[in-house]
Amino acid sequence: MGLNRVLVVDDDQESRNLLSEVLVTNGYSVEVAEDGEGLWKALNTDDGKAVILIDLRMPGENGMELLRKLQEKKIACDAILMSSFITTAERDLARQLGVRTFLEKPFRLSELLSVVSELAGKHPIGISSYDGQGQGEGPGPVSKEQI
Repeated sequence: MGLNRVLVVDDDQESRNLLSEVLVTNGYSVEVAEDGEGLWKALNTDDGKAVILIDLRMPGENGMELLRKLQEKKIACDAILMSSFITTAERDLARQLGVRTFLEKPFRLSELLSVVSELAGKHPIGISSYDGQGQGEGPGPVSKEQI
């Protein structure tokens, strides 16, 4: 069985809710945090490895600062960095800080599930039946307002 714990760190509540709903619907155990403080609390609840979805641009500690601290603390995780815009320099630094995958907003729910399942070592479940509204035939595009 693959890793199924996912931590979502995003300052936007709608994004956290949507990402959590999609991941839970597809068999993942999800914890959400709106900032670095919430991430550290979530990481203290369990010693198990996790996939962490981190928004790059957040007030307070941004995604890059969180990645740096994860690396300094030697926390075992697979990080996915989310952003609507990321420079080449930011991409290079993120890779040095252990980011395995980038998701450019807006992204498709099927793309989210694909990268999470790859890092978690499991196959996505039922992605064809979720449209972001709890119904429909396909994952469809996700707008910037949603993710």
